[in-house]
Amino acid sequence: MHKVDFVAGTAHQTAMTIFALPFPDISPEIFTIELGSFAFSLRWYALAYIVGLVVAWRIVVGLMKRPALWGEQGAPMTKEQPEDLLTWIILGVVLGGRLGYVMFYDPDGYFISNPVEILKVWTGGMSFHGGFLGVVVAGLVYCWKYKLPTLSVGDAIAVSAPTGLFLGRIANFINAELWGRPTDVPWSFAFPGQAAQDCPDVVGICTRHPSQLYEAGLEGLVLGVLMLWLAYRRGWLMRPGAMIGVFLAGYGIARGFVEFFRQPDALFVSAGNPLGLAWQINGYGLTQGQALSLPMIALGLYLIVRAKRA
Repeated sequence: MHKVDFVAGTAHQTAMTIFALPFPDISPEIFTIELGSFAFSLRWYALAYIVGLVVAWRIVVGLMKRPALWGEQGAPMTKEQPEDLLTWIILGVVLGGRLGYVMFYDPDGYFISNPVEILKVWTGGMSFHGGFLGVVVAGLVYCWKYKLPTLSVGDAIAVSAPTGLFLGRIANFINAELWGRPTDVPWSFAFPGQAAQDCPDVVGICTRHPSQLYEAGLEGLVLGVLMLWLAYRRGWLMRPGAMIGVFLAGYGIARGFVEFFRQPDALFVSAGNPLGLAWQINGYGLTQGQALSLPMIALGLYLIVRAKRA
């Protein structure tokens, strides 16, 4: 929980900035193909989505090929069904992510006034929590249609999810977006762009926490390794819903922690609310990311307890 008169990791950066790491000179666009007036660019963020989904698909296929991991009930899907499910997941990620951004991060109603802009996904603006809800809806509908065990299918999806989170956060870093709060720690970066350098309390070059890398490490590597270990070594796939619970609680805790170092969305920041708290009472409160993560943590812990009692 934050308090508005305490700004964690903020400092007037003078001599300490000599220890800042230079931001890598990597173009957000991997390549561009031009055909007359038409130009197509493959960006790192798009590649992260593609590779993350393909790797997740292969992880799920691998789990289906090992029925012993699932106990007496066996694998919840055939080896062929994950490929069909992938199409549903892609739709859930894109539609949910975009609509979630519109719902959670547009209080001024820009998209309501300009509904055509909602379709322009390539301009940026995706919400993880919205994408997560989109995947949940897609998975539920798929399981209902083909009469599959919902919790077990969800467990397989959950085990595969951290790979995409890791790659997505690395792409955020390369794109120099979603950076952290100003700081003078030795591993800080001087992110390019006017917005990243707009630090009222900083003299000279403004360096920030690489919060994208913090999230890649916690939500991607740490959570991913933990879930693979539980699935392959501890038999948690035999407890329907347990791996969903680990993912929900693990992501919520990781995201909530990193929010202390991540620059809040500009729409929540003001002179009287420098921490960008979306919800507050008497000066104490939560950022939007922390508020949206609390239900995930609660539901995750419930599913873990429920699965262990079953």
